[in-house]
Amino acid sequence: MTVKTARQCSSWILPSLLAISLSLTAACAGKPATARYTASTTGSSTGSSCYAKALPTAGEGGLAWGDTLSMARKKSLDNCIRYAGRSGGTPDTCKVVLAECKN
Repeated sequence: MTVKTARQCSSWILPSLLAISLSLTAACAGKPATARYTASTTGSSTGSSCYAKALPTAGEGGLAWGDTLSMARKKSLDNCIRYAGRSGGTPDTCKVVLAECKN
């Protein structure tokens, strides 16, 4: 009698586990993907005509687009400080080395 109960139990456990895993997979697949960085955050896709690049003495710098030259300079300096800090560089030495507006 014990053997028969074990077989009956195993006959519904496997399909149940399969159904649960499929339902969880389907639920996760239905969620929209969230990107950490999108093209709209850089401003280049929105038609911004000015850009600036800031570099530290060590570490990674930052490039940014903006509607005005001052906005692009500020964004690139902020990016430089953030990226230099993350890359083990020197964020306090960030300087804007290039700033232009396209025609």
